[in-house]
Amino acid sequence: MKWLFFVTNGIGLAANVSDMIYYRFTLKRTTASVFDIFQNEDNMLSLWGQFLLDYWYAVIFWGLLVLLMVWGYNRFRAVPFPLKPWWKYSLIGTGFFVLTLGLTIGGMRGGFRHSTRPINISNAARYVDRPEQVAIVLNTPFAILRTFGKSVFKPVKYFPEEKLADIYTPVFDSQKSASGISPDSQKQNPNIVLIILESFGREHIGALNSDLENGEYKGYTPFLDSLIQQSWAFDNAYANGRKSIDALPSIVASVPSLIQPYIVSEYANNEINGLAGLLDKVGYESAFYHGAPNGSMGFLAFTKMAGYDQYLGKTEYNNDDDFDGMWGIWDEPFFQFFANDMNRLKQPFFSTIFSLSSHHPFAVPEKYEGVFPEGPLPLHKCMGYTDMALKRFFETAAQFPWYKNTLFIITADHCTVPFHKEYKTSVESFAVPLLFYKPGDIAPKMDHGLAQQTDILPTVLSFINYPYPFIAFGNDLFSASPDQRFVANYFNESYQFLHKDHVFYFDGNKITGLYNLKEDPLQKDNLIGEVDLPGGERLMKAYIQQYINRMREDRLTLK
Repeated sequence: MKWLFFVTNGIGLAANVSDMIYYRFTLKRTTASVFDIFQNEDNMLSLWGQFLLDYWYAVIFWGLLVLLMVWGYNRFRAVPFPLKPWWKYSLIGTGFFVLTLGLTIGGMRGGFRHSTRPINISNAARYVDRPEQVAIVLNTPFAILRTFGKSVFKPVKYFPEEKLADIYTPVFDSQKSASGISPDSQKQNPNIVLIILESFGREHIGALNSDLENGEYKGYTPFLDSLIQQSWAFDNAYANGRKSIDALPSIVASVPSLIQPYIVSEYANNEINGLAGLLDKVGYESAFYHGAPNGSMGFLAFTKMAGYDQYLGKTEYNNDDDFDGMWGIWDEPFFQFFANDMNRLKQPFFSTIFSLSSHHPFAVPEKYEGVFPEGPLPLHKCMGYTDMALKRFFETAAQFPWYKNTLFIITADHCTVPFHKEYKTSVESFAVPLLFYKPGDIAPKMDHGLAQQTDILPTVLSFINYPYPFIAFGNDLFSASPDQRFVANYFNESYQFLHKDHVFYFDGNKITGLYNLKEDPLQKDNLIGEVDLPGGERLMKAYIQQYINRMREDRLTLK
């Protein structure tokens, strides 16, 4: 046991000391990808020898730490003591084992709440003011262990670098009036309110399913249906992931979760151009609202990385009478808190709320039991409740002076269990609502073109005529033609890429599936070998290459 302790901790100390040197080259804690970086080096022995010579002082420092560990270990000795009779030993030993096991699991997860996710390297951002400080909070053994065995972004080269940008580039240059809306230098920039609805799959919204059930489908969101009639809405919009932790980077930073969720990837602490940080450059104050316990889902850490000025959660709400007993504050009172609290923000402001009541175990407040249609899925009554909360939010917000100069964007984080066969496909399992609402500035219409969560950031920046360049892995929906629009996500170890009427499935080396969604929405007829679509395949490969290259090179933002 003693030597096991010395060896394992000696390796951990060596990893930490190595990063005292290596950090200056990478500007991030070493992760498991270091083994991929050096796996093809055939002179590792001589390299390590040179490293030890060049940084001899680090070796000495590590040796001193090991000596301190050995001295401390031998200074204290465990003293055995008997427990008789045998049953008492068994009872006390089992009790201590269960207690230790419980504390260990809680420590690994970072808490005991239902909403807590196991801590990962991105959680470090919660405790810093700037992204470059994250490495101080982390330690190298943790960063390596937490990313070991994870799918990593292998470098790809489908096209020469000099031709890549001609096919696809995520860099958006400053554009004058790209949205087609004439800028008014005398008018203040609009406030921007982003509403992300938990588990609001597009399937359950009547206004976005005019052909479902032979045109008789009503859905479960009467208020959202009425708002869609006054908005620029999309009935072919999709999420870029299947989980809440996939959604936030996609929506707020235009960074999709391909291969693995960005928040838990080894690149989670790369500097990104989040919408809040970009808007800060043109005078916006920003705030993020989530009714769960602060830090739930890793949102507090990520919102700091994305540039939000403030985070307001269950702690700031400060009234446990409205706690749902599981996830956080019920949507109705928290949406009211959201509406009223925005009144203190300096205009123009950018605020975001992430709802939570439409979540397992699919309950509504006791006073609303039996009020909302049950539907065939337990989720449906929760959607009715959150839809009502959304209606009350707009009624309250409309009373404030900032309301008339505000752009509202509403979408969902991901889908949930489908009911209709039309939504039981790999494509429609990502289907979410998307709408932009600002009377007088955006004409109401139903847009049948493709859209995705990563399109939100460039579209919003286009709307306000943002003057600086930025990176976004989506499209400006105002200016993108049907040939330019696409949807990218990752499904069952394959890229799923929608372009025009078709969907491609790509394993990184070859196309494994091709379907015409217009003629074959249930995806029964694989067209590989029958149809050649080089334009869509080239766009998909260029997109993947740009994404992986910039992820690996820490180039998710422009300096």
